[in-house]
Amino acid sequence: MVTIAVDAMGGDAAPKAEVEGAIRAARALGVRVILVGPEDRVKKELAQHEGAAALPIEVYHASEWITMEDSAAWAMRNKRDSSIRVAARLVREGLADGVVSAGNTGAVMATAKMVQGMLPGVHRPALASAFPTLAGKPVVVVDVGANVDSTPRMLAQFAVMGEIYSRVIFRVEQPTVGLLSIGEEEHKGNELTHKTTPLLKALPLKFVGNVEGRDIYSGKTDVIVCDGFIGNVALKVSEGLVDMFKQMLQESLEETITRKIGYVLSRAAYRDFKKRVDYSEYGGAPLLGVKGVCIICHGRSNGNAIKNGIRVAAEFAQGRVNERIEQELGARAATAVD
Repeated sequence: MVTIAVDAMGGDAAPKAEVEGAIRAARALGVRVILVGPEDRVKKELAQHEGAAALPIEVYHASEWITMEDSAAWAMRNKRDSSIRVAARLVREGLADGVVSAGNTGAVMATAKMVQGMLPGVHRPALASAFPTLAGKPVVVVDVGANVDSTPRMLAQFAVMGEIYSRVIFRVEQPTVGLLSIGEEEHKGNELTHKTTPLLKALPLKFVGNVEGRDIYSGKTDVIVCDGFIGNVALKVSEGLVDMFKQMLQESLEETITRKIGYVLSRAAYRDFKKRVDYSEYGGAPLLGVKGVCIICHGRSNGNAIKNGIRVAAEFAQGRVNERIEQELGARAATAVD
């Protein structure tokens, strides 16, 4: 049975959302979950759920937790028994196959790098996020915030890791890879994209060249590579647009639907729309390049998002994604990604 450690004090609704997500995952996914946090608080929350005692869930004590206001550097120095640090330690020691956290992104990344360590050959870890597309299949965007300044060689590594992620998790046989730029033509872009293009061409990937921001949602390609600054802006803009569209659509339905049957049908369509664009269905963003598995969820994650974060972590572990990244980067050690 795959074992996933969950930072029970990470998210905005901790530990309520984390406990609910752990229970959902243990019931539906057949995984063992270790909830890491202050034992009394976590057990008190667990006790509110009927049947939780019979599930493969245990609580591992951590006396501290990192807030969204804490700086990553300060938290690393001063909160050595934080829930995310203890959870990462369980992965390092082989007591868990992966860790899931909806906590402070910078602190989670710094902790994973220091405690779990980096895969051999990986220069910097990258956050990969799945975006919904009009083609009905998700596109993997790498990096969405781990590195605000990237080099061409780093982007080449991101492409390799993202392509493996798409193959293993989304079961795309031969993922296509695009480089995010301001135009499809190769001469467009900045110095980073110009220097990255020949490196991507040299790799044994299905590289399709430059793609534009709108192509994130078109389904034109399976993997899109960019530096973390641009990727994070794209992610946050997307979240804002989804929230706006959901609210506008709901308001329009309530104002214009008069007949009951039309209202019921429209509400069903609205629920389908919400499900297709709901970040909680994708679980979280894997931190590619670290040893073990680390999934970073949205701070606002609900129980469903935590459950799906655990699902992604389990799939990563079962698919041996890190081993495949290490093998493929090792095989290309003499190429542009070293």
